[in-house]
Amino acid sequence: MVFPEVDGRRSTSALGRAVVADALRGVDPVGAQAAERETNWRQGYLDHFRRLVEAGLLRDGEAALDVARAGLESLHTRMRSATEEGEVPLAEVFAAGTGAVPPLETATVRGTGERALELSIPLHGERLGGDALHRQLDRWVAAGSMEPSAAEAVREVVAHPEWLDLRDQKLVVLGAGAEMGPLRAVLSWGGEVVGVDLPRPDVWHRVLGVAAGSAGTLHLPVAGSTWSASNLAAHAGGDLVHDLPRLADWLGSLDGPLVLGNYVYADGATNVRVATAVDALSVELLRRRDDVALAFLATPTDVFAVPREAVEFSTRAYRAPSAAMRVARPALRTVSGGRLLRRNYAPGSDPGLNDSLVPQQGPNYALAKRLQRWRATVARRDGVTTSLNVAPPTRTRSVVKNRALASAYAGAHRFGIEVFEPATSNTLMAALLVHDLRTGGDQGDASAGGTAAPWEEEARGAVHGGLWRTAYDPRSALGLAVVLGLGSART
Repeated sequence: MVFPEVDGRRSTSALGRAVVADALRGVDPVGAQAAERETNWRQGYLDHFRRLVEAGLLRDGEAALDVARAGLESLHTRMRSATEEGEVPLAEVFAAGTGAVPPLETATVRGTGERALELSIPLHGERLGGDALHRQLDRWVAAGSMEPSAAEAVREVVAHPEWLDLRDQKLVVLGAGAEMGPLRAVLSWGGEVVGVDLPRPDVWHRVLGVAAGSAGTLHLPVAGSTWSASNLAAHAGGDLVHDLPRLADWLGSLDGPLVLGNYVYADGATNVRVATAVDALSVELLRRRDDVALAFLATPTDVFAVPREAVEFSTRAYRAPSAAMRVARPALRTVSGGRLLRRNYAPGSDPGLNDSLVPQQGPNYALAKRLQRWRATVARRDGVTTSLNVAPPTRTRSVVKNRALASAYAGAHRFGIEVFEPATSNTLMAALLVHDLRTGGDQGDASAGGTAAPWEEEARGAVHGGLWRTAYDPRSALGLAVVLGLGSART
């Protein structure tokens, strides 16, 4: 999976600029031209990614489907796959086949642990279930850390503990070792998981240890003919970027139904390459099989249209600041020329537009995550069972290794933002995935009874950590959060 050559070089900025322009062209030609003319994409991308969401709100929000389809088509048309015969368009990567490379085999690990029969979520060293979990959900909603629809979905899972047993389908976890993935939770509930991650023994030692101690079953790809239970970690895994056709053949051969879960992440430009590979894999498996559902986690540090209730919550918070903020806010706004501590929304906005893009994460991260939202939008309208939920800000290793982000997370609570620990986030999001699978997901096409606009589908069940309901535009408070978090950041 490689970027196309533009003027003799492979430019991630050129690709991002072109894809965003193509996505906008049909609904916002002026916005498309502005993206094409952007000369400083690495800093200027923020406005254009916001415009993608603004344009999608046209025609009662249905323009988002046109944006998504055009963006996906552009990416698939432009990206290339490098084969032994040379570069081919992305659409031809599966037709090229695997050559003489032997197919992947399947290893299975059956855990010996006791199955968890009810939902419980780890929080601050405790496991909350039953009434304690209900009270915590109330606190999260009252604090504005999650949308009420997310709390209601979790309550439904609590009321239906039998939903947790996912042995009736295979959950494919792309990014098996990811901190935010559902592998550990689903295995603890006795589910059947298909794990895919890079062929790195350190990753697989950890994943295999989790599986062995769980109550579930883990299937994984292995290469070579000399593997055994004793050396499994050394032979396990598959590379989505470099070995996509072979992984597609392996996944296509598994008994179903399958839930293809996208939890992959990589740094920099590789993030776009792997996200594109997963999207191509999704399209191919949906073409080959009629028993595939899709699952994604959306980042909270993106642009979303949010419901009127979130705007009203934010407006009340802005009008009733703390005593300290009542004194400091006017001075900070004056000194900064109005750049600091801006309102999150214009009062009365319906829907509001929440822009939580973080410049430090960069345009490649934004494109990789937006790609997933586009695929979810299109898949829903095509009648595919789809789970996409906004996950909370979380202290994952990939985030806190950036000192600025680690400091911002440490100071975020002063602005009503709750940053979650990985164990809390991944179990909570796994519960929301279970809810979506058991209730059929949010289908957008009329034949499946769906009537919500794409932005409403994305907003339902969101656990944004307060970014949607805080009083202040997140970027206008980011610098202050960094300063306030210096010294207390965990890295």
